[in-house]
Amino acid sequence: MTRLWAIFFGLGLLRPAPGTWASAGAVVLGLGLHRLGHFPLLLGATLAVTAIGFWAVGAQLANRPGEDPSEFVIDEVAGQWLALLFPSAGFWLMGLEASRFPWPGWVAAFVFFRLFDIWKPSIIGRADRRHDAAGVMLDDLWAGAFAGIATLLAAGLYHGIMLK
Repeated sequence: MTRLWAIFFGLGLLRPAPGTWASAGAVVLGLGLHRLGHFPLLLGATLAVTAIGFWAVGAQLANRPGEDPSEFVIDEVAGQWLALLFPSAGFWLMGLEASRFPWPGWVAAFVFFRLFDIWKPSIIGRADRRHDAAGVMLDDLWAGAFAGIATLLAAGLYHGIMLK
């Protein structure tokens, strides 16, 4: 069961670039969660998949220290959903209907997440260099947080400066 979660039900077996496929799949699932239950459901799912990810990756890598198999993508799902939480929260706080999640928000969250996940600046890279199960999860969670903040900053710039 832990392997099934770690590869996120087969999403991590897609080639090439399983992390990008997982991020794209996470966006689709995240949009569905947002539409079903808005920000609160996406938040709950993000917390759940993060906890499950720490458990599943920890169990899978218990006897394999230093490994970060490319097929383990639950960390991308958790990080991508964290990035989506930022615009989802904004839309929820603005009172937009759950059926609305304008495309610039989720596209920016996806692009910024992939950028930070690949580039790994600052604390993201430090988490990745831990070479343990927690590091596998943490680098993507940090990338998701950076991506969420970048998405909000981009939205603020667009709506505050470019539209004036």
